[in-house]
Amino acid sequence: MPNPVSTSAMTASPCPHRQGVSCGDCRMKALCLPLALELDQVERLDRIVQRGRPFQRDEYIYRAGTEFRSVYAVRSGTIKTFSVNDQGVEQVTGFYLPGEIFGMDGIAHTNHISSAVALETSSICEIPFNRLEELSLALPNLQRHFFQLMSREIINDQRLVALIGKNSAEERLATLLLSISTRNAQRNLSEVRFRLPMSRADIGNYLGLTVETVSRIFGRFQKQRLLKVDKKEIEILDLDSLQELANI
Repeated sequence: MPNPVSTSAMTASPCPHRQGVSCGDCRMKALCLPLALELDQVERLDRIVQRGRPFQRDEYIYRAGTEFRSVYAVRSGTIKTFSVNDQGVEQVTGFYLPGEIFGMDGIAHTNHISSAVALETSSICEIPFNRLEELSLALPNLQRHFFQLMSREIINDQRLVALIGKNSAEERLATLLLSISTRNAQRNLSEVRFRLPMSRADIGNYLGLTVETVSRIFGRFQKQRLLKVDKKEIEILDLDSLQELANI
């Protein structure tokens, strides 16, 4: 919960969607895999990374059941992952923001068990997993960092289960907003002003709430002067009170 949450929140130059950006030049390198690497090691990683055209809104990066071949890093935009149960009911499993890695659900399987779709125009770095494994054996720092990313994914899954199972609706929404706020701050972007790339329906699905409940809580937070909400534009007016509500 991949946020500048929107490409409009990124600084103007260079274009975050352009294909020619290398790992060494990428503004997300401090949050992504190159974090653990020296300059010459980053160049070795860069040689295996594949960068295609930007994905448009609602375009799939991969679908559940497709063969697992790669993990992916978000360079710009936002990605939603979700699964569909036997009854055809969709469950949102995560939102991935610039600098974050997704697609690791397929590591323990031969196929992806979830689908990934762009919520807005998004640029993705595809990292072939067999090449990443080979490089990790030669670069222990890379292997260690990738294991940390996998561990973080497990922790996030556990937190989502706990969030849905125990917390009140207000706590769930406050926690999501604070997660986005924190991830914004990691990118040196505003932690109190951002745009939500996901719909109210996606938020409700992710948090185990109805759309009506999500809208009602946003209205309540506004009345309590915790937030200012203008459609998808969010301004946190009282960060301390929001953190207290979320028990953070």
